[in-house]
Order: sequence, then C-alpha cells, then structure tokens
Amino acid sequence: MNGEAKRSGTKRWYVLFLISLMYLITYLDRVNMSTAAPVISKEFGFDKITMGAIFSAFVWSYALFQIPGGWLGDRFGPRRVLTALVAYWAIMTAVVAAATGKLSFASIRFLSGIGEAGAFPTATRSMQLWFPRQERGLVQGVSHSASRLGAAIAPPLAVAIIAAFGWRFVFYICGALGVLWSVLWYFNYRNSPEEQPSVSRAELAYIRGVDEQGNIKPPQIGHASTMPWGTLFRSPNMWAIMCAYFTYVYCLWIFLSWLPSYLIEYRHFTLLKVGIFASLPLWAGVVGDTVGGLATDWLLVKTGRTKLARRLVAIVGMLGCAAFIVPAALTDNAYTAVFCLTGALFFLECTIGPSWSVPMHVGGAYSGTVAGVMNMAGNIGGALSPIVFGVLVQYGSWQAPFIVAAALLVFGAAVWAFWLDPEESVIERRPVRAS
Repeated sequence: MNGEAKRSGTKRWYVLFLISLMYLITYLDRVNMSTAAPVISKEFGFDKITMGAIFSAFVWSYALFQIPGGWLGDRFGPRRVLTALVAYWAIMTAVVAAATGKLSFASIRFLSGIGEAGAFPTATRSMQLWFPRQERGLVQGVSHSASRLGAAIAPPLAVAIIAAFGWRFVFYICGALGVLWSVLWYFNYRNSPEEQPSVSRAELAYIRGVDEQGNIKPPQIGHASTMPWGTLFRSPNMWAIMCAYFTYVYCLWIFLSWLPSYLIEYRHFTLLKVGIFASLPLWAGVVGDTVGGLATDWLLVKTGRTKLARRLVAIVGMLGCAAFIVPAALTDNAYTAVFCLTGALFFLECTIGPSWSVPMHVGGAYSGTVAGVMNMAGNIGGALSPIVFGVLVQYGSWQAPFIVAAALLVFGAAVWAFWLDPEESVIERRPVRAS
C-alpha cells in the first residue's frame, strides 16, 4: 500500500491538514474553559455543581445538534457547512468574554456548542470522500491527534494569556482563530477530489478504486430526502456504536473539564504547575490518537479483517485506560497520579482511529449523519460527565468519579468485543465489505 500511496499524489493530505487545523482550534476552545475555570469560579463565586453545569451546557447542545450537523454536511457538502458552522461558533466563543453570571455563561456555552456540533461529523464525510478505506483509521487518528494537540497546548497558553491580559482574552483569541480558519477552508477546499482540478487521475483512482474495466469508481452520494432513518435507528449495530462511544466521551470529558481543578484543589498544584502538568495527559492523547490510527490500519492491511483491526485496538485502548485510571485515583502521590492519568489518556485515545472509521465503513453515503448519531450519543455521556463528577466530589470524594469511569470503560470494551460489528451496515440490511 505504501508504494502505491506515494505514487498516487498528495492533494488529499492538504485536506487532512485543513481538517486537523480545525480540530486543533475546537479543542483549544474546549480546554480553555476548563483552564480558566478556577479563575472564573473565584471571580463569580461558583461552586462545583454550578461549574459542572456550565461545562455541561456546551456538551448538551453539542450532543443534541450532532444529527442535524451531520445531516447538513451530507446534504449541502462539507465546504459550505463547515465554513458557516466554524464561523458561528468562533463568534460565540469570543462572546463568552461578555458573560456576567452563571446563567449567561451557561447560555453562551450552549449556543457555542450548537455551532461546533456539526464539525466532526461533517469532517468525517469529507474524509470519506477524500480518502480510501485503508487510510481511514490513520486520517481519523491524525486529525484527532491535532485536536488533542490543541488540548495539550491550551493550558500553558491560557495560563500565560490569563496572567498577562486576563481570562477574557483567552476567548477573544480563540474566536479570532476560528474565523480565520473558516475563510481558509472556504477558499481552499472542494467537496470531493473530482471537483478539484489539481487532483491527478492516479490519486483519484487510488482514492476511489477502479472496476474490472479499469474505470474509476464513482463517489457515494446520498440524498437527504432518502435518508433511511427507520433502518438507522432500528439497527442494533447503530446502538452498539452509540453505547461504545458514550463510554469513551464520558471518560474524555473528565480530562477536558475537571482536570485543572482536580490538580489545584485535590493535588494542591499551583496555577503555574497546572499549566505544565494538566497538559501532560493531553500530550499523551496526541500520541495515542496517531498510534491507534496507525495500528488499526496496519492490522487491516496485514490481515484483511476489518473486525479484528477495529475491535482489537479499541478493546486494548479501553482496558488500558481503565488499568491506569484506577491507580491514578487511589495513589497518595500527586506526581504518580499525573503519570497514571497520562497513561490513561494515551490508551483512551487509541480508540479514536477505530471508532471514527466505523461510520465511514457502515454509513455509506450517509457517513456524516451516522457519525453525528454516534457523536451525539457520545456527547450525552460527555454532558453527564462534568455534572456527575461535580456531584460525586461535592457529596463524596475525588476518587469516586475515576472508579465510575473505569467501570464504564470495561463495559465499553465488552460492547466492542461482543456487540459492535465494524462491517455491518446501519443503513442497509446487508454487510458492507468495501466502500
């Protein structure tokens, strides 16, 4: 595959660069809020439950608008939809600086989540159109690595900006980056390689494949009016995909929302130390995303077995995270806890490549919508996570949320092992073998 890929052309990798840049900016936005949370809580007098509700406001709208966002991407194409969505949530990110209390914080974050909801499902549709089956785990791993890179660099950057200019400038700067990206995307991206004159015939043939007569296969194009909603939501495999991703995102949001507060209030780190140590697990996540994507595609090429390639990497990732997150919760040493949390997020992020490859395999022409359904279910878990964490800490202990997360991860691994089928179509009644 490697030799063929090198000879085919490189235009699709520029598309991946643009998508990865967008993923990075979205995660700057998410982690900026958690990094600024201790300062915001102190300024406005918010308790744990209030701060958890503010974190969750973004995730609830992000979850609820996944399906409409994915549908819009399938219906109108990634170029126009991503331009509009990213510009909108970038503006709403900047507006966070104008919040004056818990209601306005929650309302603005809710509105921001609406715009960001369609970003990943629509980008998934874009990647399905621009990349062949054997590169889909890799491109999902790389793009999500970029998002975790954004999350990793956010704490030190945000701390520096807060120290120099105050917390509001964190959101002004992030909003400006989002607006600039939307302009770059609109003028440089086309909805499919067929629409991009600079794509060579060799690269197009590599992306699409060729039939027995040597003709390039056409792209999968669906119509919004024929979306098989009934088949989709009656599919047991769709529900398995949703359950598995619920467990992943629930655990992810522990790192994206409460980690800085956990390190300051329970592990007694200074804000400066948080700028360093809160980013370590997220740096490990950057590596985990790429490793998981490479591993799942390597297994697919070596064995030709999609089920083995996607399932094995996801199961190892979830169980590995559970094995690290429990000692992170129970250890008395703050630095050991950070080390264990770093290992936990590395393994958790290894599941991204296989997870986001699945909608491209089983969703066909509606992969954006299927990805939206999966991400909706996941982010319902993400919306519950900060609230549950805050309640468990306020009325229980700092250890309890991590033990709950470990139990969910074991359940998620079981779903991958015994229920989720990476080859079974969720929009048809027959298996998908190649698309």
